[in-house]
Amino acid sequence: MADTAVQMTGVGDVDNNVSRTPVSTRMSFSSPRRGATVSFHNINYSVKMKSGFMCKRKVTQKNILIDGVMRPGLNAILGPTGSGKSSFLDVLAARKDPAGLSGEVLIDGAPQPPNFKCLSGYVVQDDVVMGTLTVRENLRFSAALRLPKSIRQREKDEKVEKLIQELGLSKVANSRVGTQLIRGVSGGERKRTNIGMELIIDPPVLFLDEPTTGLDASTANSVLMLLKRCQSPNLFCIMIYIFSCAAAPHKFLCDLINILINISYFVEFLCQIMKISQWRKLYFIYILYTDYLYIWLEQLSSSLKGIEDRLVEEYKNSASYKLTKSELERITQGQDYSTRPKSRTITYSTSFFHQFNWVLKRTFRNLMLNPQTSFAQIGVMIFLALVVGAIFFGVEENSSGIQNRMGALFFITTNQCFSSISSVELFITERKLFVHEYISGYYRVSVYFLSKILSDVLTLRTIPAVIFSCVAYWMIGLKASAEAFFIFMFSIVLVSYTATSMTLAISADQTVLAIANIFMTISFVFMMIFSGLLVNLPSVADWLNWLKYFSIPRYGLAALEINEFTGLKFCDMTNVSSTLVEVCTTGEGFLSKQGITYSTWGLWQNHLALGIMTLIFLIIAYLKLRFIKKFT
Repeated sequence: MADTAVQMTGVGDVDNNVSRTPVSTRMSFSSPRRGATVSFHNINYSVKMKSGFMCKRKVTQKNILIDGVMRPGLNAILGPTGSGKSSFLDVLAARKDPAGLSGEVLIDGAPQPPNFKCLSGYVVQDDVVMGTLTVRENLRFSAALRLPKSIRQREKDEKVEKLIQELGLSKVANSRVGTQLIRGVSGGERKRTNIGMELIIDPPVLFLDEPTTGLDASTANSVLMLLKRCQSPNLFCIMIYIFSCAAAPHKFLCDLINILINISYFVEFLCQIMKISQWRKLYFIYILYTDYLYIWLEQLSSSLKGIEDRLVEEYKNSASYKLTKSELERITQGQDYSTRPKSRTITYSTSFFHQFNWVLKRTFRNLMLNPQTSFAQIGVMIFLALVVGAIFFGVEENSSGIQNRMGALFFITTNQCFSSISSVELFITERKLFVHEYISGYYRVSVYFLSKILSDVLTLRTIPAVIFSCVAYWMIGLKASAEAFFIFMFSIVLVSYTATSMTLAISADQTVLAIANIFMTISFVFMMIFSGLLVNLPSVADWLNWLKYFSIPRYGLAALEINEFTGLKFCDMTNVSSTLVEVCTTGEGFLSKQGITYSTWGLWQNHLALGIMTLIFLIIAYLKLRFIKKFT
């Protein structure tokens, strides 16, 4: 079963000498699709595998050793689970971490350019495509960012329409791809959309990681037929490259296929005589291999030599090994590429502002088409505002009014903090999509980061906070002045921004949503303790009192208290010696007991602190995103 595939599109003579023309770091889109010959020499990739618990953890080293060549056409990498197919494919595609990697991959006899992963196409195993967009919109997005800006948008749209016809997606071009909550196209159509997003740049090499996984037989056949149509029918070939027994002795069956590969020539001859199709030929090869396997195992059981040594010896004596070795020597011609440093560079076909325009539009459209994240949150905020307004409705200017005001302001502040936890999935849910698009040269990290921040801040933080303020402020009956109202609104919006940026800073490098949620919840609970309501901050011991400076609710609550209590007078009628006496206290006096400076600077220093914390958290989030592990 072909788990991974490499397609060198185009027509070429496999018997001709390999050209040494260096691979260009830019692509020409006016020329017809041309295939490339990929050869790999002395590839040695070492990876450390950990198993067991921390106290009894074992570290073993696994090596992948391979040489070979892949000519223009359709090439497949076969092997059982764990044999290193995906790792080998990533090495060929320059998407594997250079650490622990030696050897050289040549394209038409020349070393891979540093930006090879941006010039080639790579279809990952798990479909990475924006499910809320239509098939046409996804292809237009890929064309807009991966094709050079010198190509006019009309020409890009024409290329997209032509590709839709070639992929057989005309009937579903205006249908959404689909998400867990949105029904979309079928699995095969989704896979073809992913392939189309890579074919849009006419790559000389197209890599596909398990393109038929999860598909039924009919859908898998349609995907493979699509790949067959993308290159010359005369060059359709299945090349089996399994690692040598010296590197993986426990995979003797895979190495056996390498020994039996010579039978392919005999099968090819029979297929031409009997006019058997390519797909039946594969089945025919499988039958012959299976029959030969039992015969070979019976002979091997009587042999005194080990399985590994026998396989290595037979493979080295095969014509396939000698042919591959001679071709590899002809390509290198004695030159040593093994000492060249492996450099990985990402290049872009479009400018920063062009990328920002397209990514921001896609992000906003994705939000608008996800009602559970946008409209639902606004609805929840309106509901909470009505509940809070009803509970604290019409607060009075007496001692109970002080308690009710403090309770309402505390709830509003903490609610803004805990509501921001919804942004924890901002980078986690699209992590695979971002990594794939970034290393493929779609856009810069800064473009993606700014687009996500702006869309989340404007849609899910600002609008709900403004609506909440308009409903809750007047229902509660807080200070009736325009200045106080807008300071109130600005304060809770800023609290929401700071809490959201902290959430992003914690979750930017996380892969599991539940773990990020736990970190955020614990952080906000500790911050809530030092907010100024649950404990009188001046009474806290000095060795713990410094923790209040890291509390987001403290700054927000202090700003709201200063804005609300200054200028107010709270009076109660108290019975003193059978005489009712009016006892009054000022809002400034109450703030002083709480250890809050109620001057103008005392108010705005809280906003300044929240702004500085927001900036620091956003920088941390960006750096985490910038240096996230992008190699496999």
